[in-house]
Amino acid sequence: MKVIDWIVAILVIVGAINWGLLGLLGFNLVTVLLGEGTMLTTVVYDLIGLSGVYALFLMLPKMTK
Repeated sequence: MKVIDWIVAILVIVGAINWGLLGLLGFNLVTVLLGEGTMLTTVVYDLIGLSGVYALFLMLPKMTK
């Protein structure tokens, strides 16, 4: 795996865990760690979203076989 693939995998996992915690417990791990409404929080959310899109494009060729 390329370095970017590892980074994307980590960010997608962090995003999934955060959504799971938010849905189950109402606990937002990203805002607890980085603060609510900070620029860093926004950057992390943006990177997680872009990672999801990147992961989707990585999986598309495998899904269409």
